[in-house]
Amino acid sequence: MYLIDKGCDKMELEDYQFTKQELKYLELLSEKYPTVQSVCTEIINLKAILNLPKGTEHFMSDVHGEYEAFYHILNNCSGVIHEKVNIIFGDRLSVEERAELCTLIYYPEERLEIVHDTIKDLESWYKITLNQLIEICKLVASKYTRSKVRKALPKEFSYIIDELLHSVEGDINQEAYHSNIMDTIISIHNADEFIIALATLIKRLAVDHLHIVGDIFDRGPRADSIMDMLMQHHAVDIQWGNHDILWMGAASGHRACICNVVRICARYNNLDVLENGYGINLIPLARFALECYKDDECELFHASGEVDESNIREEELNKKMHKAIAIMQFKVEGQLIKRRPDFLMDQRLLLDKIDYEKGTITLDGKEYELKDKNFPTIDPNDPYKLTKEEEYVMEHLVTVFKYCAYLQEHIRFLFAKGHLYKVFNGMLLYHGCVPLNEDGTFREVEIEGRKYAGKELYDVLEHLARQGYYEEKDMKSRKYGQDIMWFIWSNENSPVYGKAKMATFERYFLDDADLKKEKKDYYYQWYENEAVINQILEEFGLDTSTGKIVNGHMPVAVKKGESPIKCGGKLFVIDGGFSKAYQKTTGIAGYTLVSNSYGLKLVAHEPFVSRTIAIREETDIHSDTIVINKVTKRKCVMDTDNGKALQEKVADLEQLLWAYQKGLITERI
Repeated sequence: MYLIDKGCDKMELEDYQFTKQELKYLELLSEKYPTVQSVCTEIINLKAILNLPKGTEHFMSDVHGEYEAFYHILNNCSGVIHEKVNIIFGDRLSVEERAELCTLIYYPEERLEIVHDTIKDLESWYKITLNQLIEICKLVASKYTRSKVRKALPKEFSYIIDELLHSVEGDINQEAYHSNIMDTIISIHNADEFIIALATLIKRLAVDHLHIVGDIFDRGPRADSIMDMLMQHHAVDIQWGNHDILWMGAASGHRACICNVVRICARYNNLDVLENGYGINLIPLARFALECYKDDECELFHASGEVDESNIREEELNKKMHKAIAIMQFKVEGQLIKRRPDFLMDQRLLLDKIDYEKGTITLDGKEYELKDKNFPTIDPNDPYKLTKEEEYVMEHLVTVFKYCAYLQEHIRFLFAKGHLYKVFNGMLLYHGCVPLNEDGTFREVEIEGRKYAGKELYDVLEHLARQGYYEEKDMKSRKYGQDIMWFIWSNENSPVYGKAKMATFERYFLDDADLKKEKKDYYYQWYENEAVINQILEEFGLDTSTGKIVNGHMPVAVKKGESPIKCGGKLFVIDGGFSKAYQKTTGIAGYTLVSNSYGLKLVAHEPFVSRTIAIREETDIHSDTIVINKVTKRKCVMDTDNGKALQEKVADLEQLLWAYQKGLITERI
């Protein structure tokens, strides 16, 4: 018998006896590749793919519902489209003409409307533009196989685009053929549709894979629209952020998660995402709030961010709903903390520390005056018990969250495409942190009587979160999994939260700045230390000499001089403030990371004004690009995770080929 050494490019004959299992595997493989020639063809194909340039990866984090900015950056691929246009047309078109071409690719439908109103000689414009778009298509398609490009082609134009992409310059017959295709497209009034198809294809091919490093949901107005976009994306993975987990818990019907979701929406004047985005009925909450707090101005519960002050009635209602759901949250969280002593969160039981007559609270032996002393729904003798009216509202909210089909579709997608972390092409992606002790070692966290740390902690928490959503038979396990989702949202030992406490109550009711502080995990004191970062890379199975960490969650205070590049380029924090609520802290409007065959680029974006202005004035988001590392040898597919899998497949096929050649397996002719 014979052996193929999988580590060698050259096949060498050696004495070897295949095991029964190995032969069985090769027999199964021969069903797919039934002849010697079919094996040879596939080996040739795979080895050719391995030598193609690595596809471009796009990393985004902490989108926080900012749909318009997200949509624009996804369209311009963090400057990749602009870069390709400059490569081809840098010497042929003016700055204005290149900007016009880029905007057309970003927003083809909207831009074409303007073209129809402003361009007199449409036929000439169509001819020029179509040829320009084909040139760009050829460039972005050049790093892929024809097969992969064909799969990406829009069905209605697949044959035509395939023909145009593979024209041979200088061939008179082909040039006449392709010119006729263009003329026909224009003459039958199909040019607009064709331009839209080409623009979509360019954006599809410009970025091979999209990584979202947490927090799709939260402050911004259109998280639902962002989820719709992601569900249409050809290749995306998601690392859950604490706000994503919160919505996942809410969708499972978990009371504390639901209260937090509704409260945060109210706080940022964003109840529309629930009512109009997901069709979640908040009328029972509104009625209860108006009745219960009719004589309460609820001044501490002003919405943050943009508020339409002209609509006084809506603002007043929002404040009352905000207070109502906040009090309900503190109650149901207190109930949860009491039934889960293993969460070690007794210090967050605050309602029983209040003197309701004096309007004060005692914390760590010190008495503090409350800024709001009106608590009509709290029984001082049983402060965590919901009133009959609150219970009704709570049950209603549980029902509408659990049975909202649109929300459930989005959450199932998050579970299908998401994880708490991901290892991809030598990079470790996670939203928050790896919980550490003061000395930089992994902190052990007890879950269900067993201690976990590092990668194991991530794995067990993810398992339990999935259990909380999907378990249908064992209600005890389901309930624990749901509670774990709230744990992941807010506990100091959660890898996606990473703070000693969530000081929600303190921010509303107390003036003391020290009480409002949320101490960060020790991770943030150690993430510039190479030994600690290497320890994390090793824990997740990465090479410490080449591995990188991509981290979201903590906004980078750029205007104070903080750099997103940590530990000499081993770790990147790419939360730069997509959300407008964070931009005062960061001074910018988000970071994105681009990884291509030439290396890594970190892109810092200025605030996005509006989609309308971008279309009409042909303005892009102003971005500053930092080239982090430029490789001397261009990375190929063989250098990626997919490349390793393909190399293993090649080795298996080479074994099958030998088995055919040596008569161990018979061709299926």
